[in-house]
Parts: sequence; C-alpha cells; structure tokens
Amino acid sequence: MEDIKILVVDDEERMRKLIKDFLSIRGFNVIEAGDGEQAVEIFCRDKDIALIILDVMMPKMNGWEVVKTIRKISNLPIIMLTARGEEQDELQGFKLGVDEYISKPFSPKILTARVDAILRRTHQKDTDIIKAGRIEINHGAHQVKVDGKEVDLSFKEFELLDYFVQNKNLALSREKILNNVWNYDYFGDARTIDTHVKKLRAKLGDAGDQIKTIWGMGYKFEA
Repeated sequence: MEDIKILVVDDEERMRKLIKDFLSIRGFNVIEAGDGEQAVEIFCRDKDIALIILDVMMPKMNGWEVVKTIRKISNLPIIMLTARGEEQDELQGFKLGVDEYISKPFSPKILTARVDAILRRTHQKDTDIIKAGRIEINHGAHQVKVDGKEVDLSFKEFELLDYFVQNKNLALSREKILNNVWNYDYFGDARTIDTHVKKLRAKLGDAGDQIKTIWGMGYKFEA
C-alpha cells in the first residue's frame, strides 16, 4: 500500500504523528498538513491522494471550508475528525459530503480499519455494470448515469445507491443501511440516512422517485 497516499490534516502535531504512525505501519504513504490552507494547496498540487483525514477546528481555514473547497472539484473520500460530538456537527459534515465522522478521542485501530474499508471499496476491481430502470451503476469507474447522463455523486452517496439497487424491492431499516453502507456499528443519529437520501434523490432527479420511504422503518428501492 506504499503507493496509496493519505493526507492527514490537523493543527496538532501530536495527533498527526499518532495517525501517521498507525497508517505507516499498514504501509500507507502519509502526507501531513498543519492547517486548512496548506491542506488545499497540497491537494491541488498532488493528484495521487486517495483519502483525506481532516480535523474540524483549525487556523486559517477550518475543516468545513476545506470540505466545501474540495467537493467543488473532487469526490475523494473524506474522514472528519473532531472533538465536537454534537449531532448537528455530524449532520453538517454529512451534508457537505463527508464520508465518515469520528469524534475525538478515538481508537487509532478503529480509524485504520475504517480507512481500510473505504479504500477497499474505492479501489475494488469489479467492473460489473448494474442497471435498475433509468439508473446505471458502473463499479469499475465508480460512476452513475441516469438516462445515459453521468450524475456527480459523493463516495457515500454512490455506496448508498449501490446498496439500494443491490437490495431492490426489499424493505431496509435505517439500522441495516447504516451497518452495511457505513460498514460499522454507527452510534449516532439515524437521521444521517435521511440526509443522504434527500441529497441522493435530488441528484437523481425524477429517477430518485425509485427510492421509497417506509415510514417508521427506512427505505425501499423499487426497480
């Protein structure tokens, strides 16, 4: 994995070193940034970065602004780190396109496991193309098209749509969706799902109507 670059952004040198040490053991090539502005500069300069681990509270440019800037040009997976565990902060992060949200203090082993899970899905070599009505999912290209036109989805939106399509016509609880799409037992508010579904429907246009709400339970994708 030495060719896989991960950008770690945190104004605390101790925290950057802790994360870098654990990721380096796994063989990742870790690049560090001490503030938001430096992170954006590195990201724009280095096109080989595969994932970003990003703190929220930083000088010059905070984590939210970094996410907004990067999301204008890339759907690169982003893991947000923060000492603030409020529900609204998590929801804001997901609305901006954050893929994972981890509150400090955290287990470096858990962080590493989540990095592995995200990169495993991102770099999968499955080239199968799945079609469901007007929607086409290309796993190899990590691409979604509606009526032949490409739709710009974030990493997590892609994963969510793919899970819906793979389980078409099945009623899926919010808990089941979280455990499968987020790939770990999520202890936050299940409204995270609702936030992502709302954005996904909007991006899919009329085809988003295939995602049906099951009140009091979750969702179902009707083929």
